[in-house]
Amino acid sequence: MMTRRTAIALMMFCLAALPAFGQSADTEDAAELLSKRLSDYRSYQADFEQTVQSPDGERLQKTTGELSARRGGDFFWHTDPPMEQKIVTSGKKVRVYDPDLRQVTIYPLEERIASTPALLLSGEVGNLSETFRIRRETTSEGERFILEPRDKDTLFLELSMRFDKEGVLQGMELHDSLDQRSDLQFRDVVLNESIPDDRFELDAPDDVDVIRNEGNGAR
Repeated sequence: MMTRRTAIALMMFCLAALPAFGQSADTEDAAELLSKRLSDYRSYQADFEQTVQSPDGERLQKTTGELSARRGGDFFWHTDPPMEQKIVTSGKKVRVYDPDLRQVTIYPLEERIASTPALLLSGEVGNLSETFRIRRETTSEGERFILEPRDKDTLFLELSMRFDKEGVLQGMELHDSLDQRSDLQFRDVVLNESIPDDRFELDAPDDVDVIRNEGNGAR
């Protein structure tokens, strides 16, 4: 089974040129605006700082790292030590390297992750407003889009995406099914630069254990 830590990391990638055809006028308008913001995103690279809070607001975890993603289903996520982890997707597989365990785990790219915001940055999802209820709010820094899944059988309850006034994604907040909140702040964002193919190949020592996990779900 895919761990919740890995599943939540996958779900933080929520950017793509998304064709949107709506259920309601508000959702359709917001989906169309979101699609416009992302229509020129062919690749995205950034450093990040992620904070996880409990339902009562206690900080449970703070991590930093870097990410790269490009259209077509490829992304790379690296969390810095002491909780180091690398996640790479290419095609239909997710490869996770945990250096402290000296272990690589290979998962199928689960449908409920791939069809939610999981890989919208590096892939494409059609009919966005059939999958989410979407609303838009203006802020002093720019704007925010809030996505709520129509299907309740998902790993998250709500996702917000924060853009600056130039339309660049600067942060996300994920409210998950355990009532925890994960806030992700991006810095040093680079858009649409070419990313070498080997960025999306997992770099791990030859002598690590390799586990092929064909199970579904997250724990």
